[in-house]
Amino acid sequence: MLLLSTTTPPVSAQSSSDAPDSIHGTVVNAVTHEAIPRALVVSPDERFATMTDGQGRFEFTAPQVHESADPAAGTFVGGVRIHETNLPDVLSARKPGFLEDSNNRPTLAQNAKELSLSLVPEAIIAGQVSLPTSEAPDSIQLQLYRRQVQDGRAHWVPAGTAVSRSTGEFRFADLHAGTYKLLTRELLDRDPLTFDPRGQLYGYPPVYYQDAADFDSATTIELSAGETAQAHISLVQQPYYNVKIAVENVPPGLGLNVNVYSQGRNGPGYSLGYNAGTRSIDGMLPNGTYTVEATRFGQTTSSGLLTLNIKGAAVEGAHMTLVPGGSVPINVKEEFTSKEDEGTATFNNGKRTFNLRGPRRYLNVNLESADEFGRAQNGFLRPPKGPEDDALVIENVAPGRYWVRVQTARGYAASVRSGTTDLQREPLVVGAGGAASPIEITMLDDTATIDGNVDGIVPPASPSSAPQPELETGAPVSAPGPAPAHIYCIPLPDSSGEAAQIAVNPDGSFASQPLPPGTYRVLAFDREQPQLEYRNPEAMKTYDNMGPAVRLSGGQKEHVTLHLILTSEQ
Repeated sequence: MLLLSTTTPPVSAQSSSDAPDSIHGTVVNAVTHEAIPRALVVSPDERFATMTDGQGRFEFTAPQVHESADPAAGTFVGGVRIHETNLPDVLSARKPGFLEDSNNRPTLAQNAKELSLSLVPEAIIAGQVSLPTSEAPDSIQLQLYRRQVQDGRAHWVPAGTAVSRSTGEFRFADLHAGTYKLLTRELLDRDPLTFDPRGQLYGYPPVYYQDAADFDSATTIELSAGETAQAHISLVQQPYYNVKIAVENVPPGLGLNVNVYSQGRNGPGYSLGYNAGTRSIDGMLPNGTYTVEATRFGQTTSSGLLTLNIKGAAVEGAHMTLVPGGSVPINVKEEFTSKEDEGTATFNNGKRTFNLRGPRRYLNVNLESADEFGRAQNGFLRPPKGPEDDALVIENVAPGRYWVRVQTARGYAASVRSGTTDLQREPLVVGAGGAASPIEITMLDDTATIDGNVDGIVPPASPSSAPQPELETGAPVSAPGPAPAHIYCIPLPDSSGEAAQIAVNPDGSFASQPLPPGTYRVLAFDREQPQLEYRNPEAMKTYDNMGPAVRLSGGQKEHVTLHLILTSEQ
């Protein structure tokens, strides 16, 4: 469903005689700009709903219900009830074969009645799976992953599954434009002409499109809106062998999260399961070298790792011992110039409430897994045990790679390190048993700011000097419009600083919150950029000439004028 906030104000924003009595508009294809017939346009509460005609047009007419004796019936202006029956200020449009247009931003003037909604045509990945045997290639499962940016870094996230038909054909529909990877899931051979329950078992290992050795080297599929991509996959039959790994020191009845990687390359494809009854990891794998990881999450974390080499025989005598997660201490060095009292923070441990002191009152640190498919969980600070407990420690940390996230209510983290590793640019590596050097944080407060304006933004028209009707509360009614621009401050690769977004006023002016000193690339886009890889220096080279590089020293206030980057320019 596409949710679009119009700028058509409620009936109460004007007198009842001036209020619009209808809204009409068109639903169009965001790519071709052609009208879309037979699209459903509906308000969130479903009081208004209609289908577009052959030219993609729709219209809503507002019924007006006059004042009743029931005071709960709504708020009234000029004897007209303005709730329940007024025209909606939010509409949605949808139709099979089309998706939400996240870039759609209607721009209607006050009391305008014309609205244009847009939908994006779906992208499709279709293809066929073939087998080397006489078995019909049906019910073969395929997994699709999409490249998605989260917190400025790209990750591969599941984007759907499909099952092949008896002809081997498969289809992924309702896809957004983007970058995808495709693989098949493991499948044991079911061909009745070749299957022998007492003989060698065969199966089909995962295939990474196009015939890659692992997920990391798989070919990407680039999709644009409305495009259909073809992908053909051939499975190869291989002998499969039983695997049984006894797991030590697991309490009875508890489960384990098990991951299997071929050649030690992190990624989806192979799988083994945990049998709580026998306390063993069981399953089948073809010839090869595998990394098997097992993790038990909960109040206490433990994990184990084992390398398997399968060479034409079953693996029956392997053992894995789980090791408890470790603790990562955090040391904070304060170099504040301000002596102002930051107050106190309170904490409730379920038994009593007490005040926190030192960095505990303003600083929060957590670990976020840097592994796209790994078993590592996020890590959080141990709660304080009492008012005298000012130690910062992250407990139950499983082995893995982590980004260190620092949130502070005072100053900024000028340096975050572990040994010789700069944790503001590189992940923290935690070894077996949670072994890691302490995290050293240096806090400063000599912040700077940026203000200025975005060129090319037309300020909204001044309101009429005529008196405006008010609601019973006496507050004038106004309809907020969309942000005229979205500003991103991105530290240059060789500079300090933290990425930040700046809000923009309707007239194009802006002023940042306090920023750490550093050199920033400042970019003003006409639309939000959720896929901006601002933590990837290579990806950000595209924007080197699209915004100024602003150098901020401690205590400085810099004024800049920005060029508005239109989406069509990227």
